[in-house]
Amino acid sequence: KGKHDKDKPWDDPSIDHWKIEKFDPSWNESGLLDVSSFSTIFPQYREKYLQDVWPTVKAALREHGISCELNLVEGTMTVSTTRKTRDPYIIVKSRDLIKLLSRSVPAPQAIKILDDEMQCDIIKIGNLVRNKARFVKRRQHLLGPNNSTLKALEILTGCYILVQGNTVAAMGSFKGLKQVRRIVEDCIQNKMHPIYHIKILMMKRELAKDPALATENWERFLPQFKKKNVQKKKGKGKEKKPYTPFPPPQQPSKIDQQLETGEYFWSEEKKSTKMRQEKEEKQAEKTAENKRKREAAFIPPEELVMQGHNSATDSKGDVSSMALSLKQKSKEFKKQKSSANHVDPQAYIAEAPAKKIKSFKS
Repeated sequence: KGKHDKDKPWDDPSIDHWKIEKFDPSWNESGLLDVSSFSTIFPQYREKYLQDVWPTVKAALREHGISCELNLVEGTMTVSTTRKTRDPYIIVKSRDLIKLLSRSVPAPQAIKILDDEMQCDIIKIGNLVRNKARFVKRRQHLLGPNNSTLKALEILTGCYILVQGNTVAAMGSFKGLKQVRRIVEDCIQNKMHPIYHIKILMMKRELAKDPALATENWERFLPQFKKKNVQKKKGKGKEKKPYTPFPPPQQPSKIDQQLETGEYFWSEEKKSTKMRQEKEEKQAEKTAENKRKREAAFIPPEELVMQGHNSATDSKGDVSSMALSLKQKSKEFKKQKSSANHVDPQAYIAEAPAKKIKSFKS
């Protein structure tokens, strides 16, 4: 026990195990012993685009010693190692490249997966929700209005995110991909809305700037979002009928009805005559109804009657009272006119005051 517990060369605290070093061809000068290849299919709508960008993809893979082939007949893309391949992991990166191209990722963005610092993750979301309408609605939550939610997630996680069909393709660091997978699954499973994840990521970014909080737990600073079970309004259901253990009576068939009326024993000529009469009656009813609809357009609408003038007696009474009032007013006007013609002017002239006579003493 403990026989092989010896210090290893890489057990040095000065070594950063999370650092990704760039591959040096001198590490593997002899190359690979065997040929490895990967193939993937692509949808038909990507055929035209892949034909246009395939020279660019081929040139990018040739730099790493990888050969590629585009088969338009079978609809496949294939990558394989060659004698010039030195990096053994580059074939896995090439496999991820053709996967991203088949998932509608643009070629300039997909070629970045060949870098050592870039990783990718394709998240399958189609089988997380059964209801198609609910799935489409929750997938829209990831995008947000004018793709604003998706852009915010890309900035905070540092990853490229593309929502396409039943999958979500993400490219970035391992830490960012882990956050993106959690956000996407919580959104599709309706555990938490992406807006709440965005708020948490923004608070974590601010807390990371403080060196005093680097070794502390941040749970007390982060908001706690509890899912609320909102009760839906219950619609008016169907009225329950009284329960009866006996089944409903069997309805009479067409032959039973014909036997009751005696029509079953009629001759073919009589049956055809009755059918013709019924058809003519239906046609006559339909013709009359169509005629009534056509004539309805020529019927004048009913005139609205003012309130208080509904009956003839009321209107007569109003006219007579109006005539009497007009007669009285004309008599008063004539009296005023006659009095104006016989005006006494002396009534409007003021009398002059009498002068006092002074007496002179002799």
